[in-house]
Amino acid sequence: MARTKIAVYPGSFDPITNGHIDLVKRTLRVFDRVIVAIASNPEKDNSLFSVEERLEMIREVFKGLGRRVQADSFEGLLVDYTERAGAEVIIRGLRAVSDFEYEFQMAMMNRGLKPNLETLFMMTGESYFYISSRLVKEVVSLGGDVSSLVPKNVLRRLKQRFQG
Repeated sequence: MARTKIAVYPGSFDPITNGHIDLVKRTLRVFDRVIVAIASNPEKDNSLFSVEERLEMIREVFKGLGRRVQADSFEGLLVDYTERAGAEVIIRGLRAVSDFEYEFQMAMMNRGLKPNLETLFMMTGESYFYISSRLVKEVVSLGGDVSSLVPKNVLRRLKQRFQG
């Protein structure tokens, strides 16, 4: 019986964007399942959406893919969570050269902690390389249109949050 190949795609996803979604769908070409894992750190959390709200948005976005995409959250070390989840690979998206140095440091630290765990870097799709959750929130807060950058369910929640 073939082993299920599982990858963990960690991040804040505050909120999930079309760039994140593109990366998950492309990851599914290589892996049987992807866990979109929200890193939760209550001491440092200044997120717009609660972890539960972010999980709901992610589940809504990927509901058509069944069990192939799972939304989850974790506290503590990513390498420990990945091991508990039964995954051997961490997926990291690279938007620009500026992302690489930080991501490379994290990958090397993770390898030092768990040598059997791999990090796979995927380039963000060319249509999404400039998108970040932070930028999306900033544009919406100033009244800008981000309808081409996020799914409809996320856009609705963003508008509710910023327009009362």
